[in-house]
Amino acid sequence: MKLQPDRIDSANVIGAHGPDGVTINGQVRRASVVVPAKGEVAEWPCRRLEDVRAEHFEQVARLAPEVVLFGSGARLRFAPAEALRPLIERGIGVETMDTGAACRTYNILVSEGRTVVAALLIED
Repeated sequence: MKLQPDRIDSANVIGAHGPDGVTINGQVRRASVVVPAKGEVAEWPCRRLEDVRAEHFEQVARLAPEVVLFGSGARLRFAPAEALRPLIERGIGVETMDTGAACRTYNILVSEGRTVVAALLIED
């Protein structure tokens, strides 16, 4: 699905999402990815929900967002509670939704100037 977000300053914007990946700032990403509101978009080494561990959310927590949007793939599934510990210990909010919903919500929060990070699971 194509999205038509407004580009805010140097914010990262998700322009499209689908089963094969997401488009961020015009670049197609076909593997799981961490998308901060501003700064470098990074690969996220999770290929399946079963791969998600605390060290993966530690990578996200180091970015110090207000909230993390966890895009769990094509359907809504929850990460194990233990995997979310790095976020919980720092008081960082986390919302889980399917990856499409996470992309749409991310763009809205970025347009509001929020400090958000999307951790998007793109399954093989």
